[in-house]
Amino acid sequence: MTALVTGVTGFTGGHLARHLRLRGLSVRGLVRPRSLDRPEVASLREAGVEIVSGDLTDAAAVAAACRGTDVVYHIAATYREAGQPDSAYRAINVLGVQHVIDGARAAGARRVVHCSTGGVHGHVAAPPANEDAPFNPGDVYQDTKLEGERLARAEGLAGGVEVVIARPIGIYGPGDLRFLKMFRGISRRRFPVLGSGEVFYHLTYIDDLCEGFRLCGEVPGAAGRTYILAGPRYTTLNALVEMIATELKVRPLPIHLPVWPFWLAGAACEAVCVPLRVQPPLYRRRVDFYTKSRAFDTSRARTELGYAPAVDLPEGIRRTIAWYRAQGLL
Repeated sequence: MTALVTGVTGFTGGHLARHLRLRGLSVRGLVRPRSLDRPEVASLREAGVEIVSGDLTDAAAVAAACRGTDVVYHIAATYREAGQPDSAYRAINVLGVQHVIDGARAAGARRVVHCSTGGVHGHVAAPPANEDAPFNPGDVYQDTKLEGERLARAEGLAGGVEVVIARPIGIYGPGDLRFLKMFRGISRRRFPVLGSGEVFYHLTYIDDLCEGFRLCGEVPGAAGRTYILAGPRYTTLNALVEMIATELKVRPLPIHLPVWPFWLAGAACEAVCVPLRVQPPLYRRRVDFYTKSRAFDTSRARTELGYAPAVDLPEGIRRTIAWYRAQGLL
């Protein structure tokens, strides 16, 4: 079986491509022309991944990349970037989805696995949330991811290619840098918790997520379904900080700071920095990390896919810290 993976130079896409190769699949990775000289591309080639050049905004290039494939794993997305106009998010997170599904259908691929995000649910008011929980996107990234998900689902219902929607939750592990600031802050005892710290947080180890994606691509009964892919359990933010601190052999800061001054400071930073296309040193979404609950129910994926995440939080944290240290990041 041959699989195409978009977003292959990113953390999740790169891990997925290698995961599929280890399970005997022929894997092709779609890479933007300007990214072909990145070291990740050479590493993927060494792992046996075929690299093809193309941008998601180029329908013809995407269609060419889909030829001869059985399953397309659409992982690529535009994430949050200061000063980026809403149209840039829509070009990738919505129109790019259309190009992928059109290309897969024209190529005769059996299935498209579309990577959405648990962020489409926003704050989980009644945890744990399952796939049918209300949508509550909180920014343009989540808005366009929800729009892309809805488009993918409609295209699947239209026929010609099967579509499966996957909503990953809190991806972490060796190679991830999004959580580095948190781990580093805890290691230096410079990570105060804002608010009570009793909001829920749910992390998913990258290897477990990749296996979940593979199952979405291969289990026959998954066609037309939507699955939350999350780790074995969720915990409170306080407990998560305690676990990380324990592995780092430090004591977490005993203080909790009020949320509102940081939220106002984040709004002010965004007002100044975003028009200048400068990444704000503090922004409201980062403050939301301390106030919004994220806890999810994976019963559907477990029952219908046989999804069985194996890496629990303490072990995943241990492996992640080991990688950070090996890279000289901690």
